[in-house]
Amino acid sequence: MSECIQTSFAVCRIGIHTCFRALCCKGPPPARPEYDLVCIGLTGSGKTSLLSKLCSESPENVVSTTGFSIKAVPFQNAILNVKELGGADNIRKYWSRYYQGSQGVIFVLDSASSEDDLETARNELHSALQHPQLCTLPFLILANHQDKPAARSVQEVKKYFELEPLARGKRWILQPCSLDDMDALKESFSQLINLLEEKDHEAVRM
Repeated sequence: MSECIQTSFAVCRIGIHTCFRALCCKGPPPARPEYDLVCIGLTGSGKTSLLSKLCSESPENVVSTTGFSIKAVPFQNAILNVKELGGADNIRKYWSRYYQGSQGVIFVLDSASSEDDLETARNELHSALQHPQLCTLPFLILANHQDKPAARSVQEVKKYFELEPLARGKRWILQPCSLDDMDALKESFSQLINLLEEKDHEAVRM
């Protein structure tokens, strides 16, 4: 009888010790990876509003970016340090000065814009896709303002921007978005994070 009690007590002590170690000696959770991204697009495309919404900032405080701003956008499996560049005519010629160190690109376009603005956006995206510092990076292309009546569909944007021939062999995602559908926007960024992780794994293997 005493032998059984001693054995049980020993088992209990081992169990308590194991539980205590699991609860009290567990290290901090692994840090989320961080990626440095550049976000470009014409003025009025909605870059600032989308990033602010992802950061849960009040829409009343959103002011269009005239130079550049940096936001740390948190996701469950990564933190994206996004450098947003202003899209005005007199600023776009300086975009390339801020490309260095980028690991991915977010390009936002207004899918409901005028033909002239859409043509300008097309030219800017083509320049970015072919730029030496960006051409090998993952691209997330957001066709914003899908909630507007004049919005072009993703298929129309893909055809007009000639993405299939131009971006063949590159890592890119084209997604519709609007401020009214944050779940879809977050899913688009999750796909971008997957591309960033794939690129990380390839670098490690090399």
